[in-house]
Amino acid sequence: MLRGQTPVTYAVWSILLAAALVGLGTGRWTVVFVSLATLAVSMLPLLLAPRLGIRLPRRFIALIVVFTFSTLFLGEVFDFYERYWWWDIALHGLSAVTFGLLGFLLIFLLFEGDRYAAPAWALGLIAFCMGVTIGAVWEIFEFGMDQIFTLNMQKSGLMDTMWDLIVDCIGAGLGGFAGYLYLKGRDLGGSRAMIDEFIRLNRRFFSRSRSR
Repeated sequence: MLRGQTPVTYAVWSILLAAALVGLGTGRWTVVFVSLATLAVSMLPLLLAPRLGIRLPRRFIALIVVFTFSTLFLGEVFDFYERYWWWDIALHGLSAVTFGLLGFLLIFLLFEGDRYAAPAWALGLIAFCMGVTIGAVWEIFEFGMDQIFTLNMQKSGLMDTMWDLIVDCIGAGLGGFAGYLYLKGRDLGGSRAMIDEFIRLNRRFFSRSRSR
């Protein structure tokens, strides 16, 4: 399950393990906790995907791992949120696009790859809604981490949360639009290759795609 991942994924996992060991040796328990928590969260897709009977492309896994690493580890341990004002915005935009694409793929999967089962705009809209929903759940996660573990993921509170949600909407819109373009036979920023790879890895769920 952990085999066959990209070098980037393995590099991030190695950094997290090394940071946890250094934290243990120096008594920096916050570093230990954040490192292990980041490692656990980044591995969740690999644990959940087989239970759902799907296979995720390596590039999808790498994107999720890098996002989790950048958000939790770099953001909290190295304080990137304070050092770079654009850090939080960039991460939320990237994640929203990714989750918008994942939302499109899951909806497309439910239709077994039948691109004529619903209008392209409807599938794109559902993907957008799913991306925004995941972004909202992440904001709840940030609030919980701040309240329970006294972190500072929300920074300025309401203002930070609202801008994050705005960026989530924009990113999810791009992800949904990429799905719409895919159904129209067009591409947006290389998204078509990622969608095709997901379909290839999960071909049994896209029987109607083969017959069209």
